[in-house]
Amino acid sequence: MTAALLFVGCGSEPSSQPSAPPKSSPEPSPTPTEEPPELVGGGTELFPDKRFIALYGHPSYPALGALGEQSPEESADRAIELAEMYEAHSDEEIHPAFEIIVTLASEHPGDDGNYSAESDPEDIAEYVKVAEEHDVYVVLDLQPGHADFLTQAKIYEDLLKRPNVGLALDPEWRLSEGQVHMEQIGSVSAAEINETTEWLAELTEENDLPQKMVILHQFRQSMIRGREQVNTDHSELAMVLHADGHGSAQDKFATWDLLREDLPEDMRMAWKNFYRQDEPMFSPQQTFDVEPKPWFVSYQ
Repeated sequence: MTAALLFVGCGSEPSSQPSAPPKSSPEPSPTPTEEPPELVGGGTELFPDKRFIALYGHPSYPALGALGEQSPEESADRAIELAEMYEAHSDEEIHPAFEIIVTLASEHPGDDGNYSAESDPEDIAEYVKVAEEHDVYVVLDLQPGHADFLTQAKIYEDLLKRPNVGLALDPEWRLSEGQVHMEQIGSVSAAEINETTEWLAELTEENDLPQKMVILHQFRQSMIRGREQVNTDHSELAMVLHADGHGSAQDKFATWDLLREDLPEDMRMAWKNFYRQDEPMFSPQQTFDVEPKPWFVSYQ
């Protein structure tokens, strides 16, 4: 560098040509800002513009629900076909969904002693990927046994960071000390639900995600202790109570009406149709004739 500077300074006569003005630096291009992710169908809020029709079950056990009766791709096609059957009966957009049992109540304690078999998140990711490709919403369903809901929800944190993945809590399979599946019906406190939803709301906000659905399953009042204390104030979450009654129409409506009593503010109702246990199963029109019209319908 020194030699170059000396050579330039040794000319005997100054140049008669005026020096060219310095070139101005180009204006830096603004960094493009990435748009926040949206829900299936667009937007960042689940309700009141959307209703959902879901296949429910475990990927490996067809006996536990319609979701496990075919491959992920075929499940997406089946959910889409079901959703299309409801479009004529709704003013709102109808979207297909999966409700996937990701932790399964077990008769055996397992290595961790919690009577719940946790699916590998990588196995569930296959279904989530297919759902994303077909605009299918996903709800991850927890049956925790002697574990608690928050501990199990955190296993699937990476999947819950995706914009169209929500969470379902099934208190029937939340056991207290000394209880065993199929001998007692489990239950959960409002405090445990609130602890779980607080974590999920923070996860949603921190990752700039659209609103997430949280489903609480129930068919007896005793399954959610202190239900009036469940916090429904998180704007990041849409709370849904899923009535799991099956049998005759009379039995299903008895469960439905019971669970609607003293329903917490801002909690919406969901309905389940059972292929095997209902006598007979409701048609799409009959399902949407239920009052109030369900916001989420699953098929087991």
